[in-house]
Order: sequence, then C-alpha cells, then structure tokens
Amino acid sequence: MSTPDPLDAYISTVTGQLDGLREQADAIRRAGEAVAATIAADGLLHVFGTGHSHLLAEELFYRAGGLAAVNPVLIEGLLLHAGAELSTSMERTAGLGAVIFDRLGAAPVDTMLVATNSGSNIIARELVERARDHGMTTIAIVSLAHATSASSRGAGARRVDEIADIVIDNLGRPGDAAIAVPGVELPMGPTSTVMGAAIVNAVAMTAAAIAAERGVQPVVFTSSNVAGGDERNRAALERYRARVRSL
Repeated sequence: MSTPDPLDAYISTVTGQLDGLREQADAIRRAGEAVAATIAADGLLHVFGTGHSHLLAEELFYRAGGLAAVNPVLIEGLLLHAGAELSTSMERTAGLGAVIFDRLGAAPVDTMLVATNSGSNIIARELVERARDHGMTTIAIVSLAHATSASSRGAGARRVDEIADIVIDNLGRPGDAAIAVPGVELPMGPTSTVMGAAIVNAVAMTAAAIAAERGVQPVVFTSSNVAGGDERNRAALERYRARVRSL
C-alpha cells in the first residue's frame, strides 16, 4: 500500500475550504459594503491579528493589487520575530487592546477587521469592543469550529465572533492543523493563513467594486517592480502617509 501523499491531502483540504467560501458570499458582501463606505468617507480599514494571524494585516498592506486605505495594526511585541513566547504572553494581557486602539486615532467612519483563529484572543476582543463603542463597523475572521469546540482554550469566555458586526468563518478545524501525516504523531498543515489571505483579498476586491459602482474610485497600489509602478504609487503614499504609521 502506498503512503498517502501530504501534498495531495493538503491541496484537497484547502481547495475544499476555498470552495466553501462561496457559501459565505453574503458575509463577504456585507464586509465589502462596510469597507466601501469607509473608502467613500476617506477613512481607513484597520487590520489586526496576533501570532500568525498578523500575516493577514501584512497581506492587505502596501500590496500590489491591494487597497491603499489600509492601516496594519502591527505591535512589535505581538509579532513572532520579537519573541514567540513574549507574543503569546502579551496577546493574553487584558487591557492592552484598549491601549492599542486608543493609539490608532481611528474615526467612526473607519472599519476594524480582526483575525483570530480561536475567536478568544483577548486583544482582538478588546479591539472589537472598543471599535464598536467608537461607532465603527467590525469584521472578524475566525474558525467557528475551533471557537465553539470544547477544546478551545477560551471556552466559556465571550468570543470575538459573538461581538463583531460581521463574522467570516475561515472553515478551519480546531487547532488549525488539518492533515494527518504518516508516521507523525501530531497533525500538520494549518489552513488559517491560506484561507485568511483569500478572505481579506475577497473583501478588498468586493469593497473596491462596490465603491466603483457608486462613483468612488478606490485607491489601489500597483507593483513597484513594473514600469511606472513607483510613479503610480506616489500619490497613494502621499495621501495616506500621515495616517498610516507603517508607510
């Protein structure tokens, strides 16, 4: 008997999850509507995630083919390169989310998007609560299977998906890792990053299409590695530099 191929198993799993996003077209459309309204009001889409979820903030930020009105909420101590154990400890610190939000200078016309696979991240929850209190629309990307499972570390606590205005399920399994690899004790092949990247780009494109339909031309970055790219991006950089710290 041949050994099961991890590549085939992973591609099949991710392909199935990606196809499953079609069933969430309504939630993605509503998220796009919220971001389109933010674009029309010259606001910002603030994007946050801790651990590997912070990659989704970077996926949307300063991206060829991405919206320019994106503020990635990147806090050094919460990023893995600053120390993995430090990041885990900090993301469980109550009160830090409120401090982070207050430093954003966010406006009610802005939108807050948070990614937390477990749905129980304390900082993500505090950011959503603070943003809603500020009059902003909030979007959460979570694994509902993980968030609602008995094995979830945050079981019993109020979850992000119970608070946010719009929830998009990344369709991941509890614990994220989805593939049983022959001879390996624990599962491998996490899917939250692949799915999260697909979701945030779908939301961005939907928002851009809605804005354009309403006569508002969204500012989109192009690749700086194509002819004329730097020149086309210069106006976008000048427009948002004062409000987006990472620029």
